[in-house]
Amino acid sequence: MKKLLNTLYVTSESSYLSLDGENIVILDQNAEVGRIPLHNLEAIVSFGYRGVSPALMGGCAERNISLSFMTPQGKFLARISGGVKDNVTLRKKQYAVSQLPGESLKVARNCILGKVYNARWVLERAVRDHSKQIDAVKMKHAADKMQKSLTLIQKCDNINQLRGYEGEAARTYFGVFEQLVLQQKKDFIFQGRNKRPPLDNTNALLSFVYTLLTGMTASALETVGLDPYVGFIHTDRPGRISLALDLIEELRPVLADRFVLTLINKKIVNGKGFTKKRRWCGCDG
Repeated sequence: MKKLLNTLYVTSESSYLSLDGENIVILDQNAEVGRIPLHNLEAIVSFGYRGVSPALMGGCAERNISLSFMTPQGKFLARISGGVKDNVTLRKKQYAVSQLPGESLKVARNCILGKVYNARWVLERAVRDHSKQIDAVKMKHAADKMQKSLTLIQKCDNINQLRGYEGEAARTYFGVFEQLVLQQKKDFIFQGRNKRPPLDNTNALLSFVYTLLTGMTASALETVGLDPYVGFIHTDRPGRISLALDLIEELRPVLADRFVLTLINKKIVNGKGFTKKRRWCGCDG
């Protein structure tokens, strides 16, 4: 049977996941609240602390179903998956390309081109659909500026220069992002992209969705036999899934950003769903 490529998100903190035959069983305070056939799933994401049974871990590994663990606040903890497929030739090609600056630049350039193109499309669609609710002139100016960035990126022959063009396009995009928040403006103020930690509700949502997208992309890469840790834009660093981070670049605007905006503008989420805590930095004074 063909997989439906579904991802199961279990958001209850008190849920425990177990295996019963070919089904994943979701228990909350020892009461069964859900039962889903494993063969329908591509990935499982748990936001609880009670965990899963060893049998389910083994079942997921055997079926190459990614099993990810997050804190209730959305911080990634770990992922369990089956072994990387034995496509040695594919991985050797990936490693070879990553060591060749010219070939590596081609991959990186395509990722950034996709990101800027899609981000520009998001702005243009907002002008078309909501011209009376936003500053259309400001949005068109940003879209035109990003079109120029696309031209520069296409001709770019240096990875550091490419990162510079990408950063400039991102600043232009997020410089008008607050225009896309049409509802609940008081609860979802946006004054620029920030992270580690995000400083407002909108940035918290963006970071959370980016984390989910990165995990799903890493799982997809392992499924086809690629090494998610060897990238082309993001440099190699122990523990960083660089290739997954590369590939989500072009997906951020159309999948993550628009999803976040839909949650806000359709009032699927609101300010009551967020808790702000003071972060201790270890500084004197």
